[in-house]
Amino acid sequence: MAGPPYVRIEQVTRKFGDFVAVDNVSLDIFRGEIFCLLGGSGCGKTTLLRMLAGFEPPTSGRIFIDGADMAGVPPYERPVNMMFQSYALFPHMTVEQNVAFGLKQEGVARPEITTRVAEMLGIVKLADFAHRKPHQLSGGQRQRVALARALIKKPKLLLLDEPLGALDKKLREQTQFELVSIQEQLGVTFVIVTHDQEEAMTLATRIGVMNHGRIAQVGTPHEIYEFPGTRFVADFIGNVNLFEGRLLEDEPDHVLIESPELGGTIYVGHGISAAPGAQVWAAVRPEKLQITREKPASRHNLAPGAIKEIAYMGDMSVFLVKLDSGKTVRITQPNTYRHADDRLTWEERVFVSWHESSCVVVTQ
Repeated sequence: MAGPPYVRIEQVTRKFGDFVAVDNVSLDIFRGEIFCLLGGSGCGKTTLLRMLAGFEPPTSGRIFIDGADMAGVPPYERPVNMMFQSYALFPHMTVEQNVAFGLKQEGVARPEITTRVAEMLGIVKLADFAHRKPHQLSGGQRQRVALARALIKKPKLLLLDEPLGALDKKLREQTQFELVSIQEQLGVTFVIVTHDQEEAMTLATRIGVMNHGRIAQVGTPHEIYEFPGTRFVADFIGNVNLFEGRLLEDEPDHVLIESPELGGTIYVGHGISAAPGAQVWAAVRPEKLQITREKPASRHNLAPGAIKEIAYMGDMSVFLVKLDSGKTVRITQPNTYRHADDRLTWEERVFVSWHESSCVVVTQ
């Protein structure tokens, strides 16, 4: 990322009694990013967000926003606004009044309020709903009212806590793209907390995966998905097949692993700088596995098995194959053709294989 960090979190810890919610986290977030804190329940992501907002003080460490130390700065004096999952709209106020509320509290002149509210409602595509009350709106529209209310004060940083969690799947997917579009128009830096991996992958410039109060890995969606640094990250993001094994060879251009779970050897087209004999795990995404009736020619990355489950998902099919070693693997295939006469079926004997470039080796 170009330029200095816009938000800098330095060795921040937050304890509640003996419980460590956030454990020595250091993180840089850059101007104009959509940065997603992703993790399961209790991983510390919301506590970290609340410390950025000023609702929770760090037990130790420091937080800077646009170069200013936030130590002792109360929430209402921070250049930050927060949007909650519940939206917290005033039910007795119209859309227009809800969006204008923060500006009125600050004593902004009425003509300027009218102008800024009209501009913001145009950006979130709610100009035609200005005089409606929240109960007259859909979930997606209420979400955009809350977003407009949070953005109209022109914060340097907008914090969003599970912003799309209350929406159904189809509306959530549509709103994700609208949120990215609005952020690009306004250029405000977003920090989003979510447990939804697909949401983070769609929205984020970069993702910080959290586990037990720590940052497990930071990277772009592509880096996090294709090059997970640990078993936890590989397993948490999407679906993955993990094969435990012992390192036989580690050269600059390849790794060779003996894996009883596969029932053979795994060949990876890059080195990892580990000692021979080390315990490692090979991670292969389901869409990178091939499933065939005929045995491929390769000596490595290959195992026979039988199909135990098939799930037709419309755009793709999911196969669960029990290998002869006893391990069950997950394979996904796109349903490219509407009519397929040679479809694989239950209990059919097959071979599972993958290319040497499709695998990532992790050592922890």
